[in-house]
Amino acid sequence: MSINPRRHWSVALAIAAVSGLLASPLGVVGPPLAATAAVMATVYVSPTGDDARSGTTPAQAVRTLARAQQLVRSMNQNMTGDIRVELANGEYRMASTLALNASDSGTGGFSVIWAAAAGARPVVSGGIPVTGWIRTNATRNIWSAPVPAGTNTRQLYVNGVRAVRARGAAPVTLTWTASGYNASGGAMSTWRNKGDLEFVYTKGLGAWTEIRCSVGRIASNGTVSMGQPCWNNSNQRHIKTDWDPPRTANLVGPGRLGNPGPEPGGPGIPPTYVENAFELLDSAGEWYLDRPANTVHYIPRSGENLATAKVIAPVLQTLVSGHGTAAAPVHHVIFDGLQFSDATWLRPSSDEGFSEIQAGYTITGTNGYAVQGLCQFAPGGTCPYASWTKEPANVSFSYAHHVQFRNGGFARLGAAGLDFGNGASDNVIRGNVFTDISGNGIELGGVDKPLATGADRTSRNEISNNRIFRVAAEYHGGVGIIVGYSERTLITHNQIDTLPYTGISMGWGGWPDKKQNPQTPNYSNRAVVSNNHIFMVMQMLDDGGGVYTQGLTGSSLETGQQVSGNLIHDLGASHQRAVYTDNGATYLTIRGNGMYKTAQSWASNHTDYRDDLRNFDPLLIEENWWDRGAADSNSKKVVIRNNHPITSPNQIPASIVNNAGLESAFKGLLNWRPVV
Repeated sequence: MSINPRRHWSVALAIAAVSGLLASPLGVVGPPLAATAAVMATVYVSPTGDDARSGTTPAQAVRTLARAQQLVRSMNQNMTGDIRVELANGEYRMASTLALNASDSGTGGFSVIWAAAAGARPVVSGGIPVTGWIRTNATRNIWSAPVPAGTNTRQLYVNGVRAVRARGAAPVTLTWTASGYNASGGAMSTWRNKGDLEFVYTKGLGAWTEIRCSVGRIASNGTVSMGQPCWNNSNQRHIKTDWDPPRTANLVGPGRLGNPGPEPGGPGIPPTYVENAFELLDSAGEWYLDRPANTVHYIPRSGENLATAKVIAPVLQTLVSGHGTAAAPVHHVIFDGLQFSDATWLRPSSDEGFSEIQAGYTITGTNGYAVQGLCQFAPGGTCPYASWTKEPANVSFSYAHHVQFRNGGFARLGAAGLDFGNGASDNVIRGNVFTDISGNGIELGGVDKPLATGADRTSRNEISNNRIFRVAAEYHGGVGIIVGYSERTLITHNQIDTLPYTGISMGWGGWPDKKQNPQTPNYSNRAVVSNNHIFMVMQMLDDGGGVYTQGLTGSSLETGQQVSGNLIHDLGASHQRAVYTDNGATYLTIRGNGMYKTAQSWASNHTDYRDDLRNFDPLLIEENWWDRGAADSNSKKVVIRNNHPITSPNQIPASIVNNAGLESAFKGLLNWRPVV
């Protein structure tokens, strides 16, 4: 019997359908959507089109997005109206990334709009079909099918439902060593493709993490040598022995897998389970890719007929990218009504693995454990402090201005869903669904430019009226929305639910306070997290919350982060908070929220080391309705006042309950189903 912890996190659950395009609601504060402009030209695209055609009418539709891009570039230098790229209904299988740059931008204040045709639901897909199934093992009910030579993926979808990579307990006792494990026997030494095995460590480097490292080799006696550099990055994290007590220089979690504290020493642990092993393929819904044999193996679920099922293997890692420069950003591009699906991410399958720090950020590089992001805390440490490796997204933008994603869907994805990185400003993510995504749902900003100026800053972006649920389906330390260093960010009226870890994670660089040092100086300011409905998060991992913040958020309470009007409830795990102010969280105002069925409504205070006064990091916490909140007080720059203890959710004012989550024009997102 295979061990599948929280198997439901690896299975995409269907959600209901919505048709048509949604109008933008009134009254949302933030960068407005572009006004409707006259259409200067339309490029028609259809899965049944022909790239030799002109694209000027539906009958002359081209077939690929790449050809549509060429046609746009031939006419967008001096626009007198919008250019519309209209996608007919159907699936657009991408052989390569649609890579946009400044040349693909709108000009003259007009936009290039990549949009669904009226009533259509086009899917931008990076997958390949898997057909030709035959039953190859009647006893285990294993079915097999060929895939093209060189196929590599971490995901498989059968009729739109994510299959589970074959996994289970190791058949031997594994004892930790500096390079891997000694085994009680050689059972695993005869397994096929041993270098493709993956060891998974749930809560392996802190209760908020899940580490994945590949196996390098297994000797005939069972000795396991783990893949490098993942193994050292997860077991040799630099220890500051001159600190009392000694602890990791990165200040986040222990220095070795399974060590419960930050100090050195203590035994390492065996994996929680082994993944990607043909020998563990034993349960309905599990699959295995035999890469050398170019063959996929799968055990059907009840009712699945592989002769008629639609089976897709995602192979493309980036569906759409838009990377400009500070001098030449991508700008005035809109994606409206499109679904982005069937993409993978292969770095975790390599010996680089997935050595997580927090929220999908990892340590990488051959000596990452000793220097990456350690700056002043380690010899040769790279700066700035805590600049670790960001999880990529299957749709990715940077140095992008006035780009919009609206009324679309992000589903069946193998990395993060959508990322706007450094230099992203005045962008809007509104009215979309994010679900069945392996990592983070939405990423904004980065952690490598805390003192960015000018065009390098991430500024004035809006994330509103999106539904984000059942993301972090594979990398369980992921979050619904993660924001690094940014300014004037608006996160409002989203519904975020059913996640293994945190709902919204904001800010970075606060951990130095663990060693009585001030937070990393950064340009973050004026973030607003308002009127979101967040529930059933923290369902698997620990030490997180509904809204999690750490580090400087501004220069005063007036310019710091505002958390207001949110409804947060029914959190899992034992060490969580509805609003979690972690290390260095400074200048937050937490006002007018409703919070219930959580371990704590709010926590906690941290000493402010920016001066010698030893006050707490300044916070204002007022007028909240909560069942596990603190009593009113005013001490050392933390003001808690006029809050309302409750014994029932019914005591929360209707003005908070009814205004949290999706606005009325977007309620249809609750009934949206991804196209299969």
